[in-house]
Amino acid sequence: MHLKNALRAGTAITLLTATSAFAASHATTLTIATVNNGDMVRMQGLTADFTEQNPGIALEWVTLEENVLRQNVTTDISTGGGQYDVITIGTYEVPIWGANDWLVSLSDGMAEDWDQGDLLPAIAGGLTIDGELYAAPFYGESSMVMYRTDLMEAAGLEMPEAPTWQFIREAAAAMTDRDNEINGICARGKAGWGENMAFLTAMSNSFGARWFDADWNAQFDGEAWANTLNFYLDMMNESGPAGAGNNGFNENLTLFQQGKCGMWIDATVAASFVTNPNDSTVADKVGFALAPDTGLGKRGNWLWAWSLAIPASSEKVEAAKTFISWATSKGYTELVAANEGWANVPPGTRSSLYQNEEYLAAAPFAQMTLNSINSADPTNPTVDPVPYTGVQFVAIPEFAGIATQVGQQFSAALAGQQSAEEALANAQELTTDEMEAAGY
Repeated sequence: MHLKNALRAGTAITLLTATSAFAASHATTLTIATVNNGDMVRMQGLTADFTEQNPGIALEWVTLEENVLRQNVTTDISTGGGQYDVITIGTYEVPIWGANDWLVSLSDGMAEDWDQGDLLPAIAGGLTIDGELYAAPFYGESSMVMYRTDLMEAAGLEMPEAPTWQFIREAAAAMTDRDNEINGICARGKAGWGENMAFLTAMSNSFGARWFDADWNAQFDGEAWANTLNFYLDMMNESGPAGAGNNGFNENLTLFQQGKCGMWIDATVAASFVTNPNDSTVADKVGFALAPDTGLGKRGNWLWAWSLAIPASSEKVEAAKTFISWATSKGYTELVAANEGWANVPPGTRSSLYQNEEYLAAAPFAQMTLNSINSADPTNPTVDPVPYTGVQFVAIPEFAGIATQVGQQFSAALAGQQSAEEALANAQELTTDEMEAAGY
């Protein structure tokens, strides 16, 4: 418990899978940088299986809070520092870093039984450049609607498998009960490129909006973005929780688990959290549906994977591929299932998992997770053509900074500090200025 608490606090912790004497007796020590989430902590606890199979490789872990991890790994890889042999990165970084030749291709040299062809095409597509795979997904996710089946029934409504945004708004209003602290809808409002802008960018795709046109001109002054933001603000003001501008993934998860959300639209990986009776007061009253649309051909769901990659600066590529082959294999999934149960295996990476009857029986959210992932296309994310890849992000180095600033504008609008029109005008101006300064 002490270790987990330290990891959650974002403390950098170096873990050795054996004693120092054991590690010193081995020819190769891999330094692995990873994020302090539950799946990665679990992996560290299971690495005795790897070292038993590979006695010539020792593992040294550097575990960091997400923002610190991004900063450290980005600095190291962009300067060729060579501090890490395996890094944990997201779908946003892979196409940028791979194109810069900062990553080692994983299209060859992996274990014979690793089976690249078994990776879900949507997930693998976001990690591939010019036919070369540059990262191996550890777990993948999209987003979907999680909803209270009892509240939906009490409202006299039935959730479609593929709802529209209009239905979601009407259902949210019907389920809202302020006297009992039940909010019809919970959604991200906290500013950040990976917080409210992940939700709003994915939502905007379904309203026909896009960040940039084919010539990299910002599009926040168009009708589609106005429709997106006004609908979001109206829905949240009608049926969302108080202080929604401060709520990100974790805050909304807590609200839903406490029974204070009629619906929550967020990451598919949250499904196991809201259906776990040890954590959720509504575990037996949760249903799932695809993220909403407006009938334009795109749904409001995103696509993401935490993946393992090898920096081009590593001098231990062969050993690193051996480790990544193990950590992202079918065998590792079976190892987690044997130790933690099938409902807790890393989701969203392999087709074979969604053909496994034991997993399907243990995870009532499995099929909807798969359908959500398959409905997202990072190479064709919007209704109108765009010059970028990425569903809830734009795969250019400048995006994280720009989107965080835009997210601050939209969060301020949700808090009532400015109008939607003012927020969009500010977003248009700052995005245009930043893109011109970057040479676009």
